[in-house]
Amino acid sequence: MFNSIYAKELEQYYTLRTSALSTSAAKHELCYLKRFDVYLCNQHLEKDKIPEKIINEWLKTVRGKSSSVENEVIVIRQFLKYLQSSGISTHLPVIPKVHDDYVPYLFSDEELDKIFTSADNIVQKDKKADPNLVMAFPVIIRLLYCCGLRIGETVRLKLSDVDFDTGTLYMLNTKGDKQRLVPMADSMTEILQKYCFAMGLLIDTGGWLFPSGRKNCHISDVSVKHRFESILKSNEIQLDNRQKYERGPCLHCFRHVFAFKSFAQAERAGRSLDDAIPYLSIYLGHDSLNETSKYLKFSSEMFPKAVEIFGAFMEDLFPEVDYEA
Repeated sequence: MFNSIYAKELEQYYTLRTSALSTSAAKHELCYLKRFDVYLCNQHLEKDKIPEKIINEWLKTVRGKSSSVENEVIVIRQFLKYLQSSGISTHLPVIPKVHDDYVPYLFSDEELDKIFTSADNIVQKDKKADPNLVMAFPVIIRLLYCCGLRIGETVRLKLSDVDFDTGTLYMLNTKGDKQRLVPMADSMTEILQKYCFAMGLLIDTGGWLFPSGRKNCHISDVSVKHRFESILKSNEIQLDNRQKYERGPCLHCFRHVFAFKSFAQAERAGRSLDDAIPYLSIYLGHDSLNETSKYLKFSSEMFPKAVEIFGAFMEDLFPEVDYEA
C-alpha cells in the first residue's frame, strides 16, 4: 500500500485510524497518506528524521480549495505527531487559514429556457434508461428550480408527502436528519397534480412520487443527473476554464438559482432583508444564515445591485475572519 522509507509507520498509523473513522473518512485519509507517501519516495531522507525543509516543500504541492488543503494538512500533521511519539524527529506544518473560496454557477434565463425546452422534448432512445424518466424528469427539475430542493430529497418524496390542497411538500429525513415544510407556487402544484394523474399515481397514496419503471423503488438521482448532463452537453452549457473550487453547471445549481431569485424578488418587493433572509434559510433547510450566505454568492458583473445590497446585509452579521482550525 505504501512504498516510502516510512511505509511501515504509515501502514500502522492507517490501521489505527480506520478503527475510529467511518468508511468515507477512512478513504479520504488513505488518499492523503498515499499522496504523502509518494512525495516521501522522491526525497532523500534519513530514517529517523524529516526536516522542516522537506515538510515546507511538501506543503507547496498540496492543491485544491482551501478547506480541502486544510483537511489534508491536518491528516498529515496527525501522522507526523504519530512519528514523533515513536521517537522520530519531524517538523509539524502549520495548519493553513481557511478562506471561503467556493463559487457557485448560476444559470442565465436563456440557459434555463434551453434546459426546460430540452427536458420537455426528450425522446427515450436509451433502452437501459428508466422508462418513467421521460415523464418524471421535467417535473423533477421544475421542483429543483421552483422550490430549491436537493436532488436526493426530491426523488425520495412519497405521494403522502404532498398536500395538494395547501400546495405543500413535507420534507422528511432530509440532510442532517431534519424536517421542513416547503410551500409551492400554485403553478408548481398544478404541474405536480397533472403529472400524478398522467402517471396514475393517485391510486396508491403511499407510493413513491417518482417511482422507477424497472424496480420497486424511486427513480435514482444518478439517472436524473445523467439525463441532465446530456441536456447541458447538447446545449453547450459549460463553465470554461473551471477552477477546482468553482462548481460547474449541475443539478445543484438550481438550488443556487432559487436562492438568488428569491433574494432578488424580496429586494424588489421592498421587504426587509432582516426578515427575508432568515425565512429563506429555513425554507432551504440550512443550519444557519452563514450556510445560506454561500448560496447567495454570485457574479458582481451579472447582478451588481443585488451583490451590493446583500453584501452590506451579511457584513453586519458575519465579519470576515481568518482562523486556524
